[in-house]
Amino acid sequence: MNLLFEESGDFKAGSIMTQQGESYQVEMASGKRSKVKAKDGLLQFATPAPLELLEQARLISDEIDLDFLWEVAGEEEFGFTELGAEYFGHAPLPVEAAGLLLRLHTAPIYFYKKGKGRYKAAPQASLQAALAGVEKKKQLALVQAQYVDELKANRLPDNFKPLALQLLFKPDKNGIEFKALDAACKELQTTPQRLMLATGGIASPKDLHYAKFLFEFFPKGVGFPPVAIPATPELPLAEVQAFSIDDVTTTEIDDALSVTRLPDGKLRVGIHIAAPGLGIKRDDAIDAMARQRMSTVYMPGEKITMLPDELVAAFTLDAGKDCPALSLYATLDPQTWEVLATETRAERVHIAANLRHNDLDQLVTEEALAENLGDYPHKDEIALLWQWVQMLEQGRMAKRESFGLRPEQNNRVDFNFYVENDVVSIVRRKRGAPLDKIVAELMIFANSTWGKLMADHGVPGIYRAQGGGAGGWAAKMQVRMVTHAAPHQGLGVDQYAWSTSPLRRYTDLVNQWQILACIEHGVTAPLVAPFKPRDADLFAIVSAFDAAYSGYADFQSGMERYWCLRWLAQENARVVDAVVLKDEILRLTEIPLVLRMPGMPQLARGVQVKLDLLRWDEVDLSVEARLLEVAAGAAPAADQELEELDEADEEGGADAAAGESETESASEPGAEIASGHDARQVDAAPNAAAADEPHIKSETAAE
Repeated sequence: MNLLFEESGDFKAGSIMTQQGESYQVEMASGKRSKVKAKDGLLQFATPAPLELLEQARLISDEIDLDFLWEVAGEEEFGFTELGAEYFGHAPLPVEAAGLLLRLHTAPIYFYKKGKGRYKAAPQASLQAALAGVEKKKQLALVQAQYVDELKANRLPDNFKPLALQLLFKPDKNGIEFKALDAACKELQTTPQRLMLATGGIASPKDLHYAKFLFEFFPKGVGFPPVAIPATPELPLAEVQAFSIDDVTTTEIDDALSVTRLPDGKLRVGIHIAAPGLGIKRDDAIDAMARQRMSTVYMPGEKITMLPDELVAAFTLDAGKDCPALSLYATLDPQTWEVLATETRAERVHIAANLRHNDLDQLVTEEALAENLGDYPHKDEIALLWQWVQMLEQGRMAKRESFGLRPEQNNRVDFNFYVENDVVSIVRRKRGAPLDKIVAELMIFANSTWGKLMADHGVPGIYRAQGGGAGGWAAKMQVRMVTHAAPHQGLGVDQYAWSTSPLRRYTDLVNQWQILACIEHGVTAPLVAPFKPRDADLFAIVSAFDAAYSGYADFQSGMERYWCLRWLAQENARVVDAVVLKDEILRLTEIPLVLRMPGMPQLARGVQVKLDLLRWDEVDLSVEARLLEVAAGAAPAADQELEELDEADEEGGADAAAGESETESASEPGAEIASGHDARQVDAAPNAAAADEPHIKSETAAE
């Protein structure tokens, strides 16, 4: 005797060897023996052989008309042999019963399983709905197959055009568009990003990188809702003629300078900062916009502003306007350049000129200032400021050395990026030019002075602190944001509060509110300042700013690397010069492109080499190169930035070991490219230490 039984959702047949109580010992055609419980047995039969039964049952199952079978079944629950008598018109033969069982089992839309060998016909409404669903899936499968064929032919289906970016960065994985894209990529052995570029779903790798960033940080887009320009209080007009110093591309002009000779022979230097804090109030609509963004986002050739353009235009320090400003005045003795007094005022300041680095850097050199050469606007004021900032720098360096740090090096290489009509220019320039240093030193002075002002009044602010942390050298020197005054050892100041870029950095706007409270309310400022001591919201701002600023910096670094690769293609650069930064890490000499060459012979840092660039990829931003030759003599390059690498290694491997140079941004990314007075490092090569990377000129990070 033979037995048809169900095991793990499948039907099997074998010869019964023995029966013991509620179970059978069954031998399969393969010779394997199984123990089958009686409740799993469905049909006992003498003929045909088990294997033949299953083969014939499958043939019979294929011939059974499901619609007719469903009509015969009726509405009541039934056993398969019972339905067999109705369907075949006679008691079913073993092969017929088995064939009917297979058909019932493989048609769950028509028949619901109720137990071993027992079923019930689906209600008519449910059957019709299920059949409609099956038909829809068939049609969708046909459409999906058509999409796959089009994608494989490098054609973008019309339905994909509005979904291209979403399919890459936030796809509906149950949609046929995503399934088609995934299937096509697997068949072509490519990635969705590259396939979208090939089919025209994304115009260029630049758009790909930009869109990915927007999907993560600006999912609702970069536009602003309409805003009303806030009114500012009536302010006195300062008796100064101020001027700004920025790159030609700068539009958010938030700092200007003035020099006034006093009747007693003293000098009064004014540092004038745009004052959107006079109009924007905490928790108003504009504050909500600024807090959501936290900072202007910079990249070569473009930026996403923190504030709406019309509001920036209302508060930026444009030439010819009387602008609301928060002014810090320092009274100086021109004989010793000692700071005799400082004063902070909210006022209107006349901006006489917007000076541009691109026009003046060749004229305003250390040699020209020493010999009083050249003719340019505000020449006398710049000469006086130059003398003072050199004294400021010396004082900072002495303070820095008192913290146990080595003197700061100012001969690093900076790079300016300019992009126009997708053509990039990367301009190499030496850091520490007089105009750079004037602005940077005075912004450090303002940020330190205002940080002390808030601390003296017991008003919390957002400070940058460096040094004094726990752990190894790198951990101790990690720059961190705190809400109380603390030393910034790298800059050589006792406290440092970002306050001089309120148009483009939310921390500076917050600090401006706090400073305004100090000068308006004096000793009662802690009671009326927008942020009170131990305000939990201030800690939340610090945390959110850190996260956003880090993400923006990573994006900026990626875009800088992209434009370096575009420059290679643009210049058809194949054989290039490079300098060894550390171990297997090199930097091209003409552009700030850092790359890693595993397996390269060990060379001293600073050694000049020649590379053959085999290929580069603007999608994953990778570069493949081979070493052609090492410069004769293999003498290290006389680049001061390479000397700093040795310092960083000795002191723990952090760029912070050498401080943040004359600008805060020397170890912190996030500033605008192609500007005049600020610098930052490129984060280009994976696993490359920050100290091993070159500097790029940027707009916002200094101060």
